[in-house]
Amino acid sequence: MSKRSRDEAAAAEDPKEARREAKRLKKEKKAEKTEPSNEEDVAVPEQLDTALDVRRTAESAESLSKEERKALKRAKKDAANVSETHEVADTTSDQDATAKAERKALKHAEKAARKAAKSSKPEGGTTNGEATASNNDVAVASGREDVRESAYRDHNGLAALPQSDIDVFVAEKQLAIEDPQKQPCRPIIDFKYLPGDATQRAPFAKFSAPTPIQAACWPYLFAGRDVIGVAETGSGKTLAFGVPCVRYIASLPKTQRSGVKACMVSPTRELAMQIHEQLVKLAEPAGVKVVCVYGGMSKDEQRKTLKGAHVVVATPGRLNDFLQEGAIDLSGATYVVLDEADRMLDKGFEDEVRKIISTTAPTGRQTLMFTATWPPSVRELADTFMKEPVKVTIGENASGELRANARIVQEVEVTTQVDKQPRLIQLLKQYQSGKNKNDRILVFCLYKKEATRIEEFIRRRGFNVGGIHGDLSQQKRTESLEAFKLGKVPILVATDVAARGLDIPAVKLVINVTFPLTVEDYVHRIGRTGRAGQDGKAVTLFTDAEKHLAGGLINVLKAANQAVPEELMKFGTTVKKKGHDAYGAFYKDTADMKKATKITFD
Repeated sequence: MSKRSRDEAAAAEDPKEARREAKRLKKEKKAEKTEPSNEEDVAVPEQLDTALDVRRTAESAESLSKEERKALKRAKKDAANVSETHEVADTTSDQDATAKAERKALKHAEKAARKAAKSSKPEGGTTNGEATASNNDVAVASGREDVRESAYRDHNGLAALPQSDIDVFVAEKQLAIEDPQKQPCRPIIDFKYLPGDATQRAPFAKFSAPTPIQAACWPYLFAGRDVIGVAETGSGKTLAFGVPCVRYIASLPKTQRSGVKACMVSPTRELAMQIHEQLVKLAEPAGVKVVCVYGGMSKDEQRKTLKGAHVVVATPGRLNDFLQEGAIDLSGATYVVLDEADRMLDKGFEDEVRKIISTTAPTGRQTLMFTATWPPSVRELADTFMKEPVKVTIGENASGELRANARIVQEVEVTTQVDKQPRLIQLLKQYQSGKNKNDRILVFCLYKKEATRIEEFIRRRGFNVGGIHGDLSQQKRTESLEAFKLGKVPILVATDVAARGLDIPAVKLVINVTFPLTVEDYVHRIGRTGRAGQDGKAVTLFTDAEKHLAGGLINVLKAANQAVPEELMKFGTTVKKKGHDAYGAFYKDTADMKKATKITFD
């Protein structure tokens, strides 16, 4: 930091006092130069000038980081000691002892000043935006508590954009951000504004721009905040929490990287494997090891992979098994993600999830929760384990109510049980012919036995088809899913194990042979198409056996501006209240009831 730069910096601590002290010291310096008694006396004014430089550097501390301010504060104190020592030298006869004390104090002052100047200067002539990212990296490397205290600063290019451009983006993407700390961050609307170098941005080369959930969440995650993301399925949530995680671990010194630093929990094996697959692409170039553990596979094999792991992606049951036997230690995990949190609680994993979070780092933990709905159970979990979280909602469902992807064309055909299978074959022939011959079609059934029967029925009709459901081994499920993703098998018959979170590219059509048990599962089923900004189509075969769900289905269709068939309207528009898993329809939810008034009698 040059002298001119220091002079131009704004004073942070009592600038008037600093200027008066500077004038006094300059007069003393001028007086000493007129009659130098020896070499040491001549050097003292030069040392005092250095002390002044340290003092001026300290005045610019307001624009520096917390660690830099500490170093400069020590430097300023040493500089003051030098000034006091020089004053004593004017009145004492022991000149040699005084000069020795001056040199010792100035040595410490100059060292602290150089250290502070070096840390405040961008390395290698980087741009302001890159320098900001570097400072954030230093904060990240020093621990999560420092990250929470460090202020995230927008890239210069992003900060220079007119506010009208940001407002248009927020309106078009239907972003709603609730921050209890009232510290708004601009969405990262382009990958060039993403903190990091070109290597870190390389995985996004095939994408034109970040998805809304990524753009809105990244700034808060880079700043170390807890975040709740409420968004439709297929919105790019994995990279939303994956990029800050990998960047945080990669920025740690090698001496601090040992042990598990991040834990990500998902409700199903397939979703856990998908998260793992996407994270590996980001983590391997950065030297970060990601492992995946889930049920249905050998514990011994998975236990071997845990050695040297930095990130663990897991299902709740298998992760708790490893925690109980001591194979995994999450005490150093300061980055915790719950993906599809509502689904995990619906499936009865609440106790397991609470146990997992309680074993992670008790302080400095950054907790993320991504969910498609915002029910009371999820809110309670967030209130328990999160600290002033930023809630990011994408779409019109600011309340967290489930809505279907508006890019998906939904067709509902009211039919009979007998006519289902012939109609299914007609649909397959229609969408597996001509130029659509290789289009991928996902066929959903309700139960495992039904899925097996429909798979065999389709295969006997001459179609190349695979299956994925609970009766299959994990190896068979993995093979079927991979063959479908690669296009080797264009038709996949599945139960609701494939309804949540799976990112299967180029699924053109979803066929619901049997309507699911809830409208929520219906929305997640059809969400397997129309992903990553693409259009999709869903055809549902609806019978009178599901008429109690007609009201909820009609609401979903209307909310997505889809046509509602007259045959469906005949079943009525009443929305049945969701029953409890144990108490069924007789369950009474008291969450929203008015608190009873206590009456005391004399």
